[in-house]
Amino acid sequence: MQKRSLLLMMAGVVAAGAAVAAEDELMSRAQALFKPIPEQPPEMEGNPSSPAKVELGKMLYFEPRLSKSHAISCNTCHLVGLGGTDMLETSIGHRWQLGGRNSPTVLNAVFNTAQFWDGRAKDLAEQAGGPLINPVEMATTHEHAVEMLEGIPGYQPVFEEAFPDAEDPINIDNVQDAIALFEATLITPNAPFDQYLKGDADALSDQQKTGLELFVDKGCAACHNGVNLGGNQYQPFGVVEQPGADFLPEEDKGRFEVTQTASDEYVFKVPSLRNIALTPPYFHSGKAWDLKQAVAVMGVAQLGAELNEEEVESITTFLHSLTGEQPRVEYPILPPSTADTPRPELGIDQ
Repeated sequence: MQKRSLLLMMAGVVAAGAAVAAEDELMSRAQALFKPIPEQPPEMEGNPSSPAKVELGKMLYFEPRLSKSHAISCNTCHLVGLGGTDMLETSIGHRWQLGGRNSPTVLNAVFNTAQFWDGRAKDLAEQAGGPLINPVEMATTHEHAVEMLEGIPGYQPVFEEAFPDAEDPINIDNVQDAIALFEATLITPNAPFDQYLKGDADALSDQQKTGLELFVDKGCAACHNGVNLGGNQYQPFGVVEQPGADFLPEEDKGRFEVTQTASDEYVFKVPSLRNIALTPPYFHSGKAWDLKQAVAVMGVAQLGAELNEEEVESITTFLHSLTGEQPRVEYPILPPSTADTPRPELGIDQ
């Protein structure tokens, strides 16, 4: 009897040791594939940061008068309080026009290799100038945006403080640089998964660890890796099997519109999965409102894997561990317009 008890005890010790080894191996695999969000935003090459620049960028991010109608700001489509998105299939722009793609989150966008679904902007500064001149979005011109800011007297001293060495600080390059620096501060560190990557094995639940293991073993991590679990490469939507037109509209050929290369048809920048539980609907078309449905669709389209209900549930539960600390932004007080400030052009029947 005593011998049997001893054998059982030894078996238990061996089993516990094996479990610890397996957990250590999973953590090591995860640390090799992913990196935690840093506590501070990275430096931007050629665009040194300063408190004055970031404050100006915040003002401009929330400035609706940069749009033709004076009704749309960067925050309209990338609401800081809604995970950096607008929770619409496609955003509403000038004259109530619908955009062609779902608005990707601005949170942690600084870690993406390029911006927009098709990667047409190399960085946040270049991206910031795009919506201004898009007729479906803010519908103005770079020249008029500068004219507008020059027509609001309160902006002159703010630009001078942000760009003290500039002879004429209110220009479109400085507008874009300032917005980019503010957007770079919109990072979400300390998600449970970040804590796990830093060595805290208890930061994830058992089901989240199962989901993480599936996420790696099934092949999701081949595209969704790095700091942002995505945002660092381009892939066809439908590596194995193209999804239906609901999720992949035939008229939107993705990166092909940028490169005009046949192999780039229906290729898109792999989206970041950071804070994904906060940012429905999903895909560039915004057609998946349920994260579990998005996981199942990706399993079939990208991996050729029919994930069962339990696998989908575990992977989805893991994805919830990617929700980090949300940035807290105090809404800026913007300088008032005057009688000489250019007027809004609504472009609708009044």
